[in-house]
Amino acid sequence: MSAPAQSVPSSSLDSAVPSPAASVPASPLPEKLAAALKRDAAGLVAAVVQQYDTNEVLMLGWMDDEALHRTMTTGRVTFYSRSRQEYWRKGDTSGHVQWVKSVAMDCDGDALLVRVDQVGAACHTGTRTCFDGRGLDVVAGQAG
Repeated sequence: MSAPAQSVPSSSLDSAVPSPAASVPASPLPEKLAAALKRDAAGLVAAVVQQYDTNEVLMLGWMDDEALHRTMTTGRVTFYSRSRQEYWRKGDTSGHVQWVKSVAMDCDGDALLVRVDQVGAACHTGTRTCFDGRGLDVVAGQAG
């Protein structure tokens, strides 16, 4: 014969199992912005970087909430390196600084547009943009 099941008060269970909110670090971003962002499985969002006065697309980087917060509050662009698993501020080692002019979120919340004043090359290879000389062969379409 098995022992009767003992009831455990729900308050004991609540203290033994952390709530999901307790295990997620608080975002440094304003609440509405943090709620609107759609991050990937690693907690990152794509950040397209564009030269503010020429509209040149310079590069793509990745940001988590902390990197976006730093970008929005310091005047310099900060990314999160997926390979090194650390924050990096563009230009700290190369001198090729990105001065923030504006940041916008797309309509779905899964991409950011960071408009900057780029000093020097944006690409780690030394080219002005990460797309220079890297065009692909395509069949070009036309409207109408």
